[in-house]
Amino acid sequence: MIRTDCHMHSSFSSDSSTSMEDMVKAAIRNRLRTICFTEHMDYNFPEKYEYDFLFNPDAYFEKYTELKNKYSDYIEILSGVELGLVCGNETLCSKLVKQYPWDYVIGSVHIIDELDPYYEEYWNNKDEHLCIEKYFNTVYENLCSHDDYDSVGHLDYILRYAPNKNRTFYYKDYKTIIDKILNHIISHGKALEINSAGYKSGLNTTNPCNEIINRYKKLGGVLFTIGSDAHSVEYPGYYFNEVTTQLREQGINEYVVFKNRIPKLIHV
Repeated sequence: MIRTDCHMHSSFSSDSSTSMEDMVKAAIRNRLRTICFTEHMDYNFPEKYEYDFLFNPDAYFEKYTELKNKYSDYIEILSGVELGLVCGNETLCSKLVKQYPWDYVIGSVHIIDELDPYYEEYWNNKDEHLCIEKYFNTVYENLCSHDDYDSVGHLDYILRYAPNKNRTFYYKDYKTIIDKILNHIISHGKALEINSAGYKSGLNTTNPCNEIINRYKKLGGVLFTIGSDAHSVEYPGYYFNEVTTQLREQGINEYVVFKNRIPKLIHV
């Protein structure tokens, strides 16, 4: 089974109320060997929402270092950040990445046209297909405008909140734009995250889904990272048994863990 969870949040992220230490203890209980705290940093997040998705990196590294040393006999703890990629915040993101000794940087897209698809207003009175297509186009634009990240987080994230979830989603309907995204990821040496939170969001699959993972492979992609997107103690390593089986069935025998921004191969 996969014993590495490189996408976890704590109370340093606006949408979590769980302490970093409690998340570490939960990961140890779940027999994880390596974890990475990738707290949300979404510069220019729309002010109308309840969260700002910003944290204090100095306070983060102080607590991270304390826990890394305290639990070193039980688990390896890595430092990370999940950047919310938006055209216009490139300078802020690059400055943050260069200023601190991160092990791992996720690049994710959460906002489309100043709207978060988590909320119904993004979907109200709109064609679902066009909303999803707009998301993928936005992902491509933001990936092209940023470069200082290691892996693309939860590529089909929008399906968690779509009115029909992934029941009416087919890769072929978005083939052109998804292939542009995947080719960009591959040509720029980035990894593709396999995020197990789709299982708790009603998708019964990872983000991205098998179709997109297989297409990434066919286009030449070989770098995968694994994360649960856990925000509370129930979810470190969530559904990793199923993810392990899923990868093996797809002929994926290894994934990577970033340490000091360098990918290290781990066998499934």
